[in-house]
Parts: sequence; C-alpha cells; structure tokens
Amino acid sequence: MWFKSMFAIPAAGLGFFFSAWLLMLFGGILADDLGTKPFGYTTSMLATIALWLVTAPVIGAISRSQMVPFVVRSSARWKTVDSTSRTEP
Repeated sequence: MWFKSMFAIPAAGLGFFFSAWLLMLFGGILADDLGTKPFGYTTSMLATIALWLVTAPVIGAISRSQMVPFVVRSSARWKTVDSTSRTEP
C-alpha cells in the first residue's frame, strides 16, 4: 500500500502539465470560434493552476461532507459516530 502514496505527487505533477498542454491545444483550436488569440504554454499553465486552486477546496468540501460513519472508543465502550453529529476542533 505504501507505493500508492509514493507515486501520488509525481502523478499530480504529470496531470498538471498534461492538463496545461491540453488547454493550450484546445485554446489554439477554438481561438477563431471564441474570438481570442491563441496562447502559449506558460499562459496555459497559469490558467491551469488557477483552475486547480479554485476546484481543489470545492472537491475537498464535497468529499468531507460525504464521509462515512466511524467508530470511536469512549469510556471502554465502542459507539458509532456519524459525520453529522461529529464536531471538528
């Protein structure tokens, strides 16, 4: 299982550069239809990081709201706590 976390950061980096490259390609293809000028790879990377910074908190909030109940040990008894009754510090 440890190997999944070892490749997570490089995979995210490759995904970022690939997303920027695709944005550059489609931006160039659709430039005439959209009435814009084609933009380069650095502008595409800037737009991609902006999109990632906007969507990452939204994805985190959605995944946090759909957490499954978990079990905690309290006073020598096990009890199930769901995500709605749990308080975050």
